[in-house]
Amino acid sequence: MRLALFDLDNTLVDRTEAITRWAQEFAAAKSLGPAAVDWLIKTDDDGLLPKPDFFAQARAHFGLPESAAELQLRYERRYPSHMRCPAAVLDGLTALRTAGWRLGVVTNGLTTVQQAVLDHTGLTAHLDGWCISETESIRKPDPEIFHRTATRCGTDFTDAWMIGDSPEADIVGGQNAGVPTIWISRTRTWPGSLQAPDHTTADIGAALELLLALPPSVHR
Repeated sequence: MRLALFDLDNTLVDRTEAITRWAQEFAAAKSLGPAAVDWLIKTDDDGLLPKPDFFAQARAHFGLPESAAELQLRYERRYPSHMRCPAAVLDGLTALRTAGWRLGVVTNGLTTVQQAVLDHTGLTAHLDGWCISETESIRKPDPEIFHRTATRCGTDFTDAWMIGDSPEADIVGGQNAGVPTIWISRTRTWPGSLQAPDHTTADIGAALELLLALPPSVHR
């Protein structure tokens, strides 16, 4: 059984747009001004800064009365509603399943947020299984989380691929797990210090087309 494992943020969904919309909403609600939006996006660091640290810094920077924990809780409730998964991506996933693929998501992040994103975007109906790092107490690039996701999808790594935008978490993680990889470059240059992915595409649409074009006999 063929298996495609996908990252979530900035792979199947556009996290950059979502965090921008959330930052605009947050800044407007707190009357922080337009410069606050840029500060929030920069400090978020593409989601790499842990949320307790992010909201502790935001509270101190803007002099907010709420605790960092309260700010994070409100974020967890609001942020998923800003996520979108384009219809073309959902159609591509449907085409893969029709072609006999099993589909899974491997994502680092908070369970409440990532599960809400999967539900809100309609992705859960297009997947056979998924693993969220907080739930699993293990994070990409550890190969174990990839193997767990394959099991959740009801298959193994006999003919599997990993697709994602993070060189370290997704591509190195997929390589550590022993599967071929597709890097979503988002116009970035591959870090020369890392082993190159098997394929590079600019966006998820091209990656889905690549998977659909693979001959049925390809195995790893």
